[in-house]
Amino acid sequence: MQRKVFWLAFGALGLLADFTLPFWWALVATIPAGMAAWWIAYRSDWF
Repeated sequence: MQRKVFWLAFGALGLLADFTLPFWWALVATIPAGMAAWWIAYRSDWF
């Protein structure tokens, strides 16, 4: 379950960055998006 939540959150945050930021900013924003998705899925105890 946590892995599915991680990939869904990472995909959603990545798409949000892709559509709202210029290309290079979106590319750099994938690192914080991955960290946020990891925190949501594994550390937040929501799932």
